Amino acid sequence: MPLTGIRVLDFGRYIAGPYCAALLADYGADVIRIEAPGGNDDRYTVPVAGDGSGAMFLQMNRNKRCLALKPGTPEGREIVKRLVETSDVVIANLPHDALVKLGLDHDSLSAINPRIILATASAFGAEGPLAGRVGFDAVGQAMSGAVHLTGTPDQPYRAQVNYVDFATALHLAFGVMLALREREASGKGQCVSGSLLGTALAMSNALTIDHALNGIERQPMGNRGFSSGPTDLFRTRDGWIVTQIVGNGIFARWAALVGRPDLIDDALYASDILRGDNGEELSAIMQQWCAARSNAEVIAELGAGRVPCAPVLRPSEALAQPQVAVMGLIEPITYPGTSAEAPVIRAPIRLSRSEKVEAVRAPQVGEHSDAILTSLGYDAEAISALRANRII
Repeated sequence: MPLTGIRVLDFGRYIAGPYCAALLADYGADVIRIEAPGGNDDRYTVPVAGDGSGAMFLQMNRNKRCLALKPGTPEGREIVKRLVETSDVVIANLPHDALVKLGLDHDSLSAINPRIILATASAFGAEGPLAGRVGFDAVGQAMSGAVHLTGTPDQPYRAQVNYVDFATALHLAFGVMLALREREASGKGQCVSGSLLGTALAMSNALTIDHALNGIERQPMGNRGFSSGPTDLFRTRDGWIVTQIVGNGIFARWAALVGRPDLIDDALYASDILRGDNGEELSAIMQQWCAARSNAEVIAELGAGRVPCAPVLRPSEALAQPQVAVMGLIEPITYPGTSAEAPVIRAPIRLSRSEKVEAVRAPQVGEHSDAILTSLGYDAEAISALRANRII
């Protein structure tokens, strides 16, 4: 596997850190999740298993081992020290002051192992007036302009899917691979740092460039797009569909399909930005066309006409699509105490010569503590003493 031989210590919480570690684990890294002896809070979000472990936890922590540990105690610090000596990467999406307190800042780690790479994500970075504040995904969404532009003028909306967290994890994983590559030449580790605010602003950057250069303060317009049209959600006889009409060629195909070829040469709709400016009229035309058809009929006609479209599906419908099965995205994993197999989706990429490791369920609290500590040189008596003192 591409990352066989790479050991990762995952002190991450919720999504940004744990998902970065999960991506590395998918391709062979030995990832050790370190959490409190009773389990961390992120283990129990949206419970789905008998022990209270949640849906997000099962996704974020596949293919990892778990060491339940109090890292702030003297004994815990010694265990962390031994782990760092034998590891390549530490992942900790914690505020900088928390990293220093736990001895997980890069200066402390590199004093133990100069080759160690620290990957850390925070809400606002390590410097500046907001550096000490904590935050979750919605903070990045709100401060990037995305929430303002979603919804209506009197009611903004955030996205229910935590895309800022996931994108931060992807950036961190990219940074870890860069640091591993650089270490091959220098022999030294370094700190890879990311932030929710930085990620969110990177994803909304085209909008902020638009304002900086064009001076236009874009306003929310429901589900319409300001730079294309008809880009919107439409009600059919039995559901909803979405279209995203971008480019003159697609617009011409759409206009002909809905029986309005006259729109193709209309000056009001001569470009994407003009179609966005006048998108309300285009959406009205599309809505009238959709209202007389079922979801299946609309999707079939638009698809045959090579016009981008999709049904608006419920979560309960999303994984049942035949396309999902053909793509092999779902890897069912059994976790103790769940009502059925969990339909986990791992790294949704394929390498032509390298497969992902076999899918392994997320670990229970402290499931691998004894094995990990034994590998670090602790004997059975020492492990029993650590457990008796609730260090592990």
